[in-house]
Amino acid sequence: MSGNNLITTMQPCKIAIFLATIISFTLANAEIHYHQFNVQATTVNRLCRNHNIITVNGQFPGPTLQVRNGDTLVINVVNAARYNVTLHWHGIQYVTQCPIQPGSSYTYRFTIENQEGTLWWHAHSRWLRATVYGALIIYPKNIVLPYPFPTPKNVVLPYPFPIPKNLALPYPFPTPNKEIPIILGEWWDRDIISVLRQARFTGAPPNVSDAYTINGQPGDLYRCSSKETTKINVKSGETVLLRIINAALNQELFLTVANHMLTVVGNDAAYNKPFNTQVIMLGPGQTTNVLLTANHPAGRYYMATSPYATAQNATFDNTTATAILEYDFSASRTRPLLPALPRFNDTNTVTAFTSQLRSLYARVPIIIDDDLFFTVGLGLVNCTPGPRCQGPNNTRFAASMNNVSFVLPRRTSLLQAYYQNIQGVYTTDFPPVPLVVFDYTGNVSRGLWQPRVGTKLYQLKYGSNVQIVLQDTAIVSTEDHPIHLHGYHFYVVGQGFGNFNPITDTARFNLVDPPVRNTINVPVGGWAVIRFVADNPGVWLMHCHIDSHLTWGLGMAFVVENGPGELQSMEAPPPDLPPC
Repeated sequence: MSGNNLITTMQPCKIAIFLATIISFTLANAEIHYHQFNVQATTVNRLCRNHNIITVNGQFPGPTLQVRNGDTLVINVVNAARYNVTLHWHGIQYVTQCPIQPGSSYTYRFTIENQEGTLWWHAHSRWLRATVYGALIIYPKNIVLPYPFPTPKNVVLPYPFPIPKNLALPYPFPTPNKEIPIILGEWWDRDIISVLRQARFTGAPPNVSDAYTINGQPGDLYRCSSKETTKINVKSGETVLLRIINAALNQELFLTVANHMLTVVGNDAAYNKPFNTQVIMLGPGQTTNVLLTANHPAGRYYMATSPYATAQNATFDNTTATAILEYDFSASRTRPLLPALPRFNDTNTVTAFTSQLRSLYARVPIIIDDDLFFTVGLGLVNCTPGPRCQGPNNTRFAASMNNVSFVLPRRTSLLQAYYQNIQGVYTTDFPPVPLVVFDYTGNVSRGLWQPRVGTKLYQLKYGSNVQIVLQDTAIVSTEDHPIHLHGYHFYVVGQGFGNFNPITDTARFNLVDPPVRNTINVPVGGWAVIRFVADNPGVWLMHCHIDSHLTWGLGMAFVVENGPGELQSMEAPPPDLPPC
């Protein structure tokens, strides 16, 4: 063998060694990413009008955060807005806190542990998350992020970016050519805090949104919106990973792309067994990763999102937001093709989608220590303060779990009250099952329509295997509820319609490959069953991610006790945690 031949033969090997060196360095050197978030008022123009909205760094949507599994985020938040604000790292195991007051700052510090995929961050105070939100992308440990050096302070990584050629990412699906976050939202043609205040004052449902948005833009089916319509550029033959987030305040949403099939590969920062579908549905708080291959004639195609609305006789924003999937070198300037969208109440399409979700990896708890049954739904309470309220028959709308309408404490956070043993903030007598058994999805007695009000928590021992049946009710109306659990992911072992039957429905549980989620849609007039191991000590909220329902009290919280081991105890709350 000649020397030249030897050199030629070794070159691919050198490249492999070089890439392996980079990956080894990456694995051994998890990075710390520093970001500066300035919460501020920003003027934007939508639907022909200027609006003064609350944003982060003047961006709507806010900055996209990109990290790897094992990396640490340090985010200094300065509140230059006129409202209290809390940021929630949706799907991350982070503490519950009091808000950052105007003129104050707080630095969030947390490490990503055993998570990959798409999450997001958002405001968790009042209804500021209508405009304060952004994507949180978590890559596998052995990916090289766009910068070949630690992220400098105050810099948001460029996104989207092309995937480097010849560098196969450790995804359990074909490597995409590029990745793009798609954030769905709602837009009000008025001040969102005024919308909240009016709803609280009248006791009626809030005014519905005036538009939906895709990456902050309503699209050209709305007035004064054509020029700024979000455009997604693709090349013929390439595959794009769309990281889709439903950041809408109060609305579940369908999404589809004209003439293109979507391959679902992940949900809520967990991989699933891939399957093809023409339409997906996301509740507020949920994320879905899909692969889209540009395998159609070069042209322009609408991506469209429209509402999935299930409450009977309830008003909702029945409009459609669009973005444009545009092939490079397309000579066509004609109007894009609009896809066929499901009807607003098409539960069959939703069921067909969710029933295909199967986890790639599962270790489902089998022996259950805490077997809980929570009803979730609406209610009505007396008109206080009066004299007139705009709910049915001079009442105010409410919501509850197990007939307890949850009230967040005002003078201290639940976490601080628990850690410092402050009395009188909460009780630990949240009922594990409904106090009264009734026909949950049938004709419910009016005597059960008015919930009790309280700050009731349920206590779990460290390491206990927990099962929760989440049962929708027909009080006021059946409705699909997206229920989110802070601090945990969980397995969805079963879903169905009607009243949950502990014998026949349990027999059909999927204990082999159930989907992993942090937010689960409880089907309209039906039930969902989740399981998890209580191995994250602290105080963790569980609530409906429709913000109007949370405002009415559809939530509760768990206290997870410390374990016996050194690393099984709750860390002390940060000393600079904002005061209430």
